[in-house]
Amino acid sequence: MQILVADDDISSVKLTSFLLEDAGYRVFKAYDGPSIMHVIEQNQPDLVLLDVTMPKVDGFEICRQIRRTSEVPIIFVTGNGQLQDRVKGLQIGGDDYLVKPFEPAELLARVEAVLRRRNSDMLTPVSRINQGPITLDPIEHTAIFDNGRTVVLTPIEFRLLYYMMQNAGRVLNTSQILSKVWGYDYEGESNLVAVYIRRLRTKIEPDSDTPRHVVTVRNLGYKFVG
Repeated sequence: MQILVADDDISSVKLTSFLLEDAGYRVFKAYDGPSIMHVIEQNQPDLVLLDVTMPKVDGFEICRQIRRTSEVPIIFVTGNGQLQDRVKGLQIGGDDYLVKPFEPAELLARVEAVLRRRNSDMLTPVSRINQGPITLDPIEHTAIFDNGRTVVLTPIEFRLLYYMMQNAGRVLNTSQILSKVWGYDYEGESNLVAVYIRRLRTKIEPDSDTPRHVVTVRNLGYKFVG
C-alpha cells in the first residue's frame, strides 16, 4: 500500500514516514499544494495523510481539489483540533481527522481502518435503489427525487444514505454504520456518524431540523423512513 504524507513540517513528515515505512507501507512525501497534486496524479497513492496548515493553499482547499478528480481516502493529520475544523474537514470529503500530537499506534490504527475499505466487505453500491421519493444512482453519486430535484452527494454521504435505504425501517446503530460505511471495526468515532447524518439531512430533507427520512432513534441509532 502506498501512502502520501503531505505536511509543510519536514520533521513531522520524517517521523510519520518512519512509522509508516516501519509498518510496511511505501511512502511518498509532499510539502505544498502543487507537489501534492503532482504525486497523486503520477503515483495514485492508496491514502493521503494531509495537514491543514499548508503554505499558500491550506489543506481544506487541497482536499477540495483532490475530490474533484479522485476518491482516494484522506485523513487530516493536524495540530488544529477545534471542533469546527474537524466538522469542516469531514464535510468537504475527509475520511478521518487525527489531531497532533498522537500516539503512533493510533495513527497506524486509523490508517489500517481506512485502507481496509479496499479489501473488506464494506458496502459498495453497484445498482440503483429506490425508497419512497428518493432514488440513488451509484454511477453519478446522486439522489434523485420524485419532483425532479437532483442532489450530488460525496462518496461517504452516498454510501451512508445507500446503506440506510437498503435497510429502510430498520434501526442501525453507530457500530453497524461505521463498519459498513467507513470500514471501522471499533467504536469511539460516533461523532463521525453524527456529523455525516447532519450533513446528509441538509441535502435531502425539506427541513433538516425536523427530518422525515433520516430519523434519529434515541439511544439506539438511526433509520431511514421511506
